[in-house]
Amino acid sequence: MNGTNWIIFILVIQVIHFLGTWKLYIKAGRKPWEAIIPVYNAIVLMQIIRRPKWWVILLFIPIINLLMFPVIWVETIRSFGRNRILETWLVILTLGFYIFYVNYSLDVTYIKDRSLHPKSGSGEWVSSIVFAIVAATLVHTYFIQPYVIPTGSLERTLRIGDLLFVSKFHYGARTPMTTIAAPMVHDTIPGLGIRSYLKKPQLPYFRLPGFEKVKKNDIVVFSWPADTVRVFFKKEEGVKKPIDKKSNYVKRCVGTPGDSLSVIDGLVYINGKRLQLSDRAKPQYDYTVYSQKGVSSRLLLSLGINEFSRKYLSAPLNQNQFDAISKYLIAGGQNAKGEIELITDASGIPTKVIRQAGLSLREETGRQRTVTITDEMLLELRNNPDIDSVVKIIEPKGVKGYNIFPHDPFYPWNNDNFGPIYIPEKGATIALTPKVLPLYKKIIRDYEGNTIGVSGNQISINGEVTDSYTFKQDYYWMMGDNRDHSEDSRSWGYVPANHIVGKPIFIWLSFDNFNKGITNWKPRWDRIFTTVGGDGEPRSYFRHFLIALAAWFIFDYFWKRRKKLKK
Repeated sequence: MNGTNWIIFILVIQVIHFLGTWKLYIKAGRKPWEAIIPVYNAIVLMQIIRRPKWWVILLFIPIINLLMFPVIWVETIRSFGRNRILETWLVILTLGFYIFYVNYSLDVTYIKDRSLHPKSGSGEWVSSIVFAIVAATLVHTYFIQPYVIPTGSLERTLRIGDLLFVSKFHYGARTPMTTIAAPMVHDTIPGLGIRSYLKKPQLPYFRLPGFEKVKKNDIVVFSWPADTVRVFFKKEEGVKKPIDKKSNYVKRCVGTPGDSLSVIDGLVYINGKRLQLSDRAKPQYDYTVYSQKGVSSRLLLSLGINEFSRKYLSAPLNQNQFDAISKYLIAGGQNAKGEIELITDASGIPTKVIRQAGLSLREETGRQRTVTITDEMLLELRNNPDIDSVVKIIEPKGVKGYNIFPHDPFYPWNNDNFGPIYIPEKGATIALTPKVLPLYKKIIRDYEGNTIGVSGNQISINGEVTDSYTFKQDYYWMMGDNRDHSEDSRSWGYVPANHIVGKPIFIWLSFDNFNKGITNWKPRWDRIFTTVGGDGEPRSYFRHFLIALAAWFIFDYFWKRRKKLKK
């Protein structure tokens, strides 16, 4: 739906409103023409139903207006004495068209001084719930939204189990494009597993003014451009999603519009210079650790390393024994000696579980093991006398990697050696050839809405032969700090400006073992109430919060007590 279509749509709504209410305006002592003038008619209606004029603003805020319309419909008929529960449901279920029946078929009287207070406890409760939802949706959509980190693509900068507040106003809130959607949920209604929105009508992309732009090194939440997934981890045909209903990802911005980006031996270079990450960034890479004595799991865990696998050897298991340990396994099999190999993550199999199942397990600590570590962990390993050497694992240049953008044989790139690649800037023009086209085909076709044709060496866009293309918006390059375990722009390419959601600013809770069930959660006290950005080591403000909260309760107690004494 373009701008012209929306103007027509709004005018149609105004006509419908006029036809359904003009007689009610007259009965309320107003002029019939006041029911058709956009915005002014809403102000007059607020006066008729005795509600504050600032409610008019809510009627023009996407998503919020969907919540407010039923409230206005109900308030309108009640202002003319139609208070029965049946009529309340009728006006809601008919999407307000029951007002036409009231307007033309019923002899109603305007109740000028009607009480605005609910007549029952249940009415008070419903009223409170409705406005709580309106307020929460307003904050959630335009100011601050809570998110949780479910995967390790940014470990250890942001950790699995970090619960974040994401600012929508730093970059400017993106107004919803999907006009009809359930409030407070994303693309699926929890518990029901069904789509939470209607694909049409769609609003044009619009972003409110922000007070900063996306910069290199920013951690950014964005709508995943390549998302065609209806349900994650379920194999089925892809679906086409509206931009604002695509799954939300969080990565670090390493390239901004106009940059030339390369990845050389795992390190990012921008315009030929190595990108200097912020001091809070904790990039991780895969390394092979060597030791003639065997690389001990206990040693790795003592250094804070928890991204590696463990192998246990066992005699054949009965069904009960297997059932007891199955939830801890990530793989298994049988070796040439007939021993059962059990593969787990770094947590291993708890000793208590091994004893209860009557198992006899032996952990194999090989002379070399693959670990995922930060630079600080690398230094500690290399300084440890039990470790012989630590070698970074690098995919060699010129060897095509798995699932690497642009998925074309012209570009034998991989996660560690990638590019160079130009990141498009709005208004910039590139020369377009069959070799260059794979890099920008998705932008031209999917993100900017053109058709592409190729005949031999000739390229046509929207049916016209061309040898160049001018970009309509800015693009960004996003990568995870857990470089060898992150599906990011190296897999699916550029992130369009209209996919940017917000900026993580605050960790308000954080739990270890977040994906292992709530009974296994362990608070990370040093991460609770810490800021995401800034310089130096993150500092927890949880203690300060508790002190401020206690001070407030003490103040509130004595203030109320003082008021009682005065009475």
